[in-house]
Amino acid sequence: MKAQLILENGVRFSGTMFGAERDVVGEVIFTTGMVGYQEVLTDPSYTGQIVTMTFPLIGNYGINSEDTESDNTGLTAIIVREKCDYPSNFRSEMTLEEFMKKNGVVGLYGIDTRALTGIIRENGCMKGVIMKGEPSDDEVSKLLSSLDNSDVILKTTTKEKYTVNENGGTSVAFIDMGVKNKMLDYFVNKNCKVTVYPAFTDAKEIEEQNPDFVFVSNGAGSPIDASKTVEAVKELVKNYPVFGIALGHQIIGLALGAKVEKLKFGHHGSSQPVKDVNSKRVFVTSQNHNYVLCDLPADVEETFINVNDGTCEGIAHKSLKVKGLQFIPDGATGSLSPDFLFDGFVKEDK
Repeated sequence: MKAQLILENGVRFSGTMFGAERDVVGEVIFTTGMVGYQEVLTDPSYTGQIVTMTFPLIGNYGINSEDTESDNTGLTAIIVREKCDYPSNFRSEMTLEEFMKKNGVVGLYGIDTRALTGIIRENGCMKGVIMKGEPSDDEVSKLLSSLDNSDVILKTTTKEKYTVNENGGTSVAFIDMGVKNKMLDYFVNKNCKVTVYPAFTDAKEIEEQNPDFVFVSNGAGSPIDASKTVEAVKELVKNYPVFGIALGHQIIGLALGAKVEKLKFGHHGSSQPVKDVNSKRVFVTSQNHNYVLCDLPADVEETFINVNDGTCEGIAHKSLKVKGLQFIPDGATGSLSPDFLFDGFVKEDK
């Protein structure tokens, strides 16, 4: 079905709709990486966004049930230059389009994604719609005005508290801002007892558990929309070790007195270079965020910086046991595995 992507600045791209077929509105971003489209489709951090894949051919190794980041597909739509209908991989269980139809994800292919990426880099992230046919300016304006991503955290967080690995050793209070399966798996593999809380749980309820440490997860949207979580973390850092990644890192920063600002086009993809301020080592990391911390207070030090633009990628409090990382630990072995990053928080107990 013929469809168009229309940006809020009026630029239009004509292509073909695939997957679920309906009109949608979202924040248009681009993400880099030659692989990882399944992870993008199932990462809660992309909720509310129209994601442009910069690699031109998407779907060539299919979809499998083991590599999903969560049980839901939160992103609004995915845009590709060319989709592959005949994947070649021994682990493939279905095609990209079959997965998208099954999960209600809208897709658009056949447009110049290189030109679109250039527009986003030049003008910044912006609202956009994908609509069937050739919609009028009035129809586009009406759909654009309906976009409101302030509630994406409510859409991605767990609705009620639950516990994983009840008889585990280290007790982790896990604040779910949009949990990825790999992070829960990491703590379980370390034999931690993980109690997962909804995003807006108050500090008193978490203190009743008396955890060994508190973890604030990655998630979608702006930390400004998570003011209740920020207030809870303000109380928790007084009595417990606290660690956060991505959105969780930003929430911890706000709780410690830092400020936040929006990037022009964000950091999205698996090739973001960050430098350890102390060791001067550079690591290639996976990221997905539009906001960064700035104006750190005197008692908070910057531990990692982005090599490309110098923005904050990690923080640590100088006297409290509190840390945050803007990038995502990949769960793999090596120098950037969670074992390295969570040093001092998680003790192996098997």
